[in-house]
Amino acid sequence: MDPVTATPPMQNDCETESGSVWSWWPSWRPTSMSLLKTTESKILACIQNDLWARFVTLPNQDRIWTLTLTNKVVRKRIEQVPKTPLVMVHGFGGGVGLWIRNLEALSRSRPVYAFDLLGFGRSSRPPFPSDAAKAEEQFVDSIEQWRQSVGLENMILLGHSLGGYLATSYAIQYPSRVSHLILVDPWGFPERTQAQNQEDQGQETEIVKRPPLPRWVKAIAAVVSLFNPLAVIRAAGPWGPGLVNRFRPDFKRKFEDLFDDDTMTQYIYHCNAQTPSGEVGFRAMSESLGWAKRPMLHRVHLLPPSMPLTMLYGARSWVDSSSGDKVVQIRSKAHTKVLLINNASHHVYADQPEEFNRVVEKICNSVN
Repeated sequence: MDPVTATPPMQNDCETESGSVWSWWPSWRPTSMSLLKTTESKILACIQNDLWARFVTLPNQDRIWTLTLTNKVVRKRIEQVPKTPLVMVHGFGGGVGLWIRNLEALSRSRPVYAFDLLGFGRSSRPPFPSDAAKAEEQFVDSIEQWRQSVGLENMILLGHSLGGYLATSYAIQYPSRVSHLILVDPWGFPERTQAQNQEDQGQETEIVKRPPLPRWVKAIAAVVSLFNPLAVIRAAGPWGPGLVNRFRPDFKRKFEDLFDDDTMTQYIYHCNAQTPSGEVGFRAMSESLGWAKRPMLHRVHLLPPSMPLTMLYGARSWVDSSSGDKVVQIRSKAHTKVLLINNASHHVYADQPEEFNRVVEKICNSVN
């Protein structure tokens, strides 16, 4: 039987989505965890270094899909001091496959771990509470349980977007486990100001303009207050993959030298057309896509002053890099750096992979 036609019926995201509002939408969508696995396997086939891909089972029986990469040559050498591993945490709606331009290069000199956040990608999709603090706690607890299960004592922790927010929260709670914190275009740092509220309402304000929000962000933001953020992709049924291609054509372009088809947009679709879980937690934590209910700028002072922190921003990103400057003011300047990657948007690691890899490797080498 064709795997697409064998896909189970669309599952409801929440009461709002299962009501009459969506009753005229198609009742199925062409996705499954099997299709996600197949698409991801095609992406990971590009990797030449040793790759160990498996589920890491947490004490509560949730499973975290995990990649471990090691250099075949380095692994055979006997080193006096093992290199501190790099752990990479993806952003909202992402998964381990999005690091395909980075995993090979960054694992040449040290082990690299990447995992699908709880509720995203191929990891378990448990219920999340509607309270912002409790949802954040569930994410962070899963990262610590994952660390314990894998057996890492220390790590260089890198997080992108939502992953950067959660990595910071983790580093505040478990500082002894983080040798260096790397935040890539992190979400959820600034507080929503009165001027920004007025801007959202169409009032003129005297503010410095930054790149406008991409169309896909605006489209999702239009429904986030009523539904889970990615409800439209699921509700679109058989038109879901085309919807991703339409709103995220940039993903195909970012990886076109690796794949000449829709592999990457298919991966994004299959990651996000499954039963909503992590996005429910994200919705609980956010006022809208751009703003966190619990802004990290209010808590970043809780990081140990001696913990090295590097913040990487895309010079063309819609994420405001001024939050990084504020973090420098809040923390010790000796241990906090803000770097802009030219010609890069929000997905810095994919827009300018060579420069991103060079900068991250330099940071890692500063650790050991």
